[in-house]
Amino acid sequence: MANSTSTTLFAAVPAAVGGAASFGLASAVQQYATQQVPNTGTLNPRLLLDLIRRPVWVLGVGAVVVGLSLQLTALAFGPLVLVQPLLVSGVLFGVMFSALLAHRKVDRLVVLGSLGCVAGLSAFLVLARPSGSAKQLTDDGWALWSLAIALGVIVVGCLTVAARFPGSVRVAGLAAATGVLYGLTAGLMKVVTEEFRAGGLTEPFGHPVLYVVCAVGPMGFLLSQNTFQQGTLIAPALAIITIVDPLVGVAIGVSWLGERVNHSAAVLAGQVIAAVVLIGSVTLLAQRGTQLRHDREETTQPSTGSSPRAAWG
Repeated sequence: MANSTSTTLFAAVPAAVGGAASFGLASAVQQYATQQVPNTGTLNPRLLLDLIRRPVWVLGVGAVVVGLSLQLTALAFGPLVLVQPLLVSGVLFGVMFSALLAHRKVDRLVVLGSLGCVAGLSAFLVLARPSGSAKQLTDDGWALWSLAIALGVIVVGCLTVAARFPGSVRVAGLAAATGVLYGLTAGLMKVVTEEFRAGGLTEPFGHPVLYVVCAVGPMGFLLSQNTFQQGTLIAPALAIITIVDPLVGVAIGVSWLGERVNHSAAVLAGQVIAAVVLIGSVTLLAQRGTQLRHDREETTQPSTGSSPRAAWG
């Protein structure tokens, strides 16, 4: 038991933290690159065609690949409840890297909001403590389809809101839809890693889960580029994605993988507090982002005539 725990700590933890740093770097680089190309419609592949011509964006894709590899490694050696809270720290890495790319100091309120997101979500996930995960999807058709339909409705609803309302509401809608697709991908990747460990490299190709991941994953990635392109600051959008992603993963673990969560009165009270911290932190990031955007518009437009969308941070 001690050796097993040591293996989890020395393999899963560094891999998860490294994955968070890679995802943070990727988000910062992609945010920078998407602001330098023409605006496109939601889920329009032309955006990727424009971005692929920019070496800095290709670097960001490389960081995504590294992050995914480290995430798979972490999931292979550690439980989802350990890996996901560590991956949440990616929002902090994203804020730091975006500040470096913009050659500016990190805004203290943005860091405070990001820390609140990390603390609140980590507390929420640790309190839930999912356990008893299966190695394959449940045979319960109702559980499979009810959550699948619910996630689909959420994504469509978020995209509808994003299409009808501009500004921060549009960014929030795109970010929430991205988080759902990312969470779905992460939950199904857990199944793929178990299939790989059980049957070797070719085993996942004999199951439909891998092909669902191959469809949903790229869709989530394209949607994330739309999100970064529409937002002025990386922190609010990245915080929403980072929050929704693991929450969907937990829902998948409970509904599809047979995980059990702690739902005692004390735990529920703690989760309510964590949810309040999350909401307050996202609100702080959104308000601070709006304020900084207005400050940049007033500074850049009279002197340079640059587009407000191009001022990012």
